[in-house]
Amino acid sequence: MTTQLPDKQPELRVMPMPADLNPAGDVFGGWVMAMVDIAGSLPARRRAKGRVATVAVNSFVFKQPIAVGDVVSFYAEVVAVGRTSVTVDVEVYAERHPESPMVVKVTEARLTYVALDAQGKKRAIPQEMPSDA
Repeated sequence: MTTQLPDKQPELRVMPMPADLNPAGDVFGGWVMAMVDIAGSLPARRRAKGRVATVAVNSFVFKQPIAVGDVVSFYAEVVAVGRTSVTVDVEVYAERHPESPMVVKVTEARLTYVALDAQGKKRAIPQEMPSDA
């Protein structure tokens, strides 16, 4: 089903190459998972104001395969902040067939990251200040 890209900047945009294919000729799911993890970590890191590590993949749904030549865009948004953790939703879209362009949603995921200090131990996430302060 054709859709549109979200009206915001993606955290990551990449084009998979032939080395990223599985034996069936589609982009390997592990490649997609790695890119989702990278894309999700960027807003988590910004919100935590420092180092984060993935602690959970809460959900991960592959909706459609990705092909070589697709331009894949990863949109990530913080949906929850705890004392030491940040939960991020990631949506993945593929732009295909440049001669007759179409956009399809290919993956969606929710991941949780924990904030770490310099020694790799959990640390508290700074509270956000009100915007009118």
